[in-house]
Amino acid sequence: MVDTQPVVVIADPLAESAVEVISRDFTVREIDGTDVASLHEALADAEAVIVRSATTIDAAALEAAPKLKVVARAGVGLDNVAVPAATERGVMVVNAPTSNIVSAAEQAINLLLASARHTARADQSLREGRWDRKKFTGVEVRGKTVGVIGLGKIGQLVAARMKAFETEIVAYDPFVQPSRAAQLGIKLLSLEDLLAVSDFVTIHLPKTPETAGLIGAEQLAKAKPGVRVVNAARGGLIDEDALYEALKSGRVAAAGLDVFVSEPCTDSPLFTLDNVVAAPHLGASTREAQDNAGLAVAKSVALALAGEFVADAVNVQAGGIVAEEVRPYLPLAERLGRTLTALADGAVQSVTVEVKGTIAEEDVSILQLAASKGLFASVADSVTYVNAPLVAKQRGVDVGIHVSAGGDQNTVTLRGALVDGRTITVSGTVAGLTGETLKLVEINGFDLDIDADGALLMLGYADHPGVIGLIGGTLGDLSINIASMQVARKAAGGEAFMVMGTDAEVPGEVAAQVRETIGANAVATVTLED
Repeated sequence: MVDTQPVVVIADPLAESAVEVISRDFTVREIDGTDVASLHEALADAEAVIVRSATTIDAAALEAAPKLKVVARAGVGLDNVAVPAATERGVMVVNAPTSNIVSAAEQAINLLLASARHTARADQSLREGRWDRKKFTGVEVRGKTVGVIGLGKIGQLVAARMKAFETEIVAYDPFVQPSRAAQLGIKLLSLEDLLAVSDFVTIHLPKTPETAGLIGAEQLAKAKPGVRVVNAARGGLIDEDALYEALKSGRVAAAGLDVFVSEPCTDSPLFTLDNVVAAPHLGASTREAQDNAGLAVAKSVALALAGEFVADAVNVQAGGIVAEEVRPYLPLAERLGRTLTALADGAVQSVTVEVKGTIAEEDVSILQLAASKGLFASVADSVTYVNAPLVAKQRGVDVGIHVSAGGDQNTVTLRGALVDGRTITVSGTVAGLTGETLKLVEINGFDLDIDADGALLMLGYADHPGVIGLIGGTLGDLSINIASMQVARKAAGGEAFMVMGTDAEVPGEVAAQVRETIGANAVATVTLED
């Protein structure tokens, strides 16, 4: 029997609990991703690859993976993933941004305390048979000022925990509003002012072109004499040569380092100094963090391979948590996009996604992305949540969104302006207690109530007797069964519009035959996924 389950390559060691979860629904292939040749070979038929920090997924790896849909990093940093190249190919990149935040915060505090009390050197001295109590006199943390550089999730956890030590917390983060910092009981300062007043400095920033080398010789020269510096975030945020000189001169009293510019790092001038406590990047090295990261990406991989939106995708516009009230409207917006493209039968210039009702009170920006995914599904290769905006830009189609809260019914409408001057509208809603039924409720001003599901034949024609019989006879002669039907008209004898659900997709030549039989002015077919 041929195994038809999607292949998931696990290129770095992953928590057993995560491997077990992934193995339930997918064919798992565990390899050593640092062996580039083996990696490329394994990726040949893979739909997902999971890495940690050792394996690099670069442009060459992506090129070797024609079926790849998702790259999952069981951790936070994405230095080893070529995100722009993945985005261009429509490959989703996900990580586990909150899986290790507690472990990372605890490691930063661990290093801060160790640097204050000479823990590592005292341990080594005692093991070597010496009782050097006077040599290892430290400082108390209580009453000191702790400067937190980067007030994201980890920085906030560190700040909250350090308050228990009766310290004053100041922070530098240009992207945090002063009102938010005030809510946390933290005073925001400029980087220069923070360094000038802090007895301890702990860094919690991602590594970007803007943050690389943020703390260099100039900054350390302006720091408070005797400051202790901790970096458990990313290597390269501190200039290691400048830090070495500052530690050697005594300007910086001590440093706690978990990360380095180049890793693995086993030989550094910093390791020769007695006032440095170092660890081999252990911020996420707890059982809990490893389990959390593995399980988080396992869930993300399953969602991505099912074609669903993944909140932890880093290269998806409008990423983030999707409200439960909004989630059922994602497949609806996508199907409306497919329907509009089928009706257009030509170049679309712009599309506006109009959201009305109580769901408009939520963040519905993701519906713009879902609609874009549907709009181009039949006209471009491998359109995903990742590359849908890029596909729209390449085709010169402007996709916007308009939100109007209030009203009794939640509806999503796609209003498309065509190059030839026509306008097409398609509206839908979600029905059922759990939002399991997707409905088409309007097309081009004609009110409808039909499931947005399966194969649909759509016809616009001049209203006259006998049309339904003619269509039924034509489809019956071709052994195409009609499953559902709805006819809408604005006035007797005027224009009418029919949407028909069929058990099988109606071929183009059959649709053309139906058009000729009834003299329809518009015919379109679309298959909306179950």
